[in-house]
Amino acid sequence: MGALDGRVAVITGAGRGIGREHALLFAREGASVVVNDLGGANDGSGADAGPAQEVVDEIVAARGSAVANTDNVATWNGAAALVRQAVDSYGRLDIVVNNAGILRDGFVASLTEQQWDDVIAVHLKGHFAVLRHAAEYWKDRSKAGEQVAASVVNTASASGTFMPNAGQLNYGAAKAGIAAMTLVAAQELERYGVRVNAIAPIARTRLTLATPGMGAIFAAPVAEGEFDMFSPANISPLVAYLATEKCPHNGKVFAVQGGSIQELETWRTTRGTDTAGPWTIDDIAERTADWS
Repeated sequence: MGALDGRVAVITGAGRGIGREHALLFAREGASVVVNDLGGANDGSGADAGPAQEVVDEIVAARGSAVANTDNVATWNGAAALVRQAVDSYGRLDIVVNNAGILRDGFVASLTEQQWDDVIAVHLKGHFAVLRHAAEYWKDRSKAGEQVAASVVNTASASGTFMPNAGQLNYGAAKAGIAAMTLVAAQELERYGVRVNAIAPIARTRLTLATPGMGAIFAAPVAEGEFDMFSPANISPLVAYLATEKCPHNGKVFAVQGGSIQELETWRTTRGTDTAGPWTIDDIAERTADWS
């Protein structure tokens, strides 16, 4: 018996990297998988049906169940079509793993409007659009009296949570937004039987290898027989667990890398000061002088 037997999953960006490992593990654990991947380059340009179909072929060859999808989740209709394909193909939808992403790095003073818009569209809108259409489906099922036990796993990043990275204003902002969106959606959708969590993974992928200053770290060779700390396969077991029907976690964000899993907290108060009357600039300067 697999941990995901009988469950139907949509996984975006599943043609390569971390998403591919998700799809392969989910299928091995008994899930039917809709493998979504537009097949674009790191910056989101172009399209290729090959990556998604190759993962499907690998799953089917191992006697698993999967279908390919190449819709653009950054578009409203593309996200709707993806959710609809899962229901049309398998009669239900139980899991959404939002993983698709691109990079268009640039420093603040030179970042273009297009670089900003494209990254926000794929990451933040892409997560929202798939989540929204899946949520509508689950809400309708719940209202019809069905016992829903669904799971959403979003993909934030260290860059948008605990390790901001210069040159990735657009990417970091999108990933921070995804973490916040996860917490709000978890509160809203719990009443319909839907849990929403997020991960902030660190692994070797096309995107991390292309990140300035980090590519060499991820590309460092691993001796035969040694544990590969940056293998994307290390990320997927946590995602699979979060997708299981009986998993209790909701509204959590987990940092995951190699052999480490850590729960992240939202913004929290670290120090403060109060006044009984109106503030003055001098008061604030004096009271916060040692905060730097």
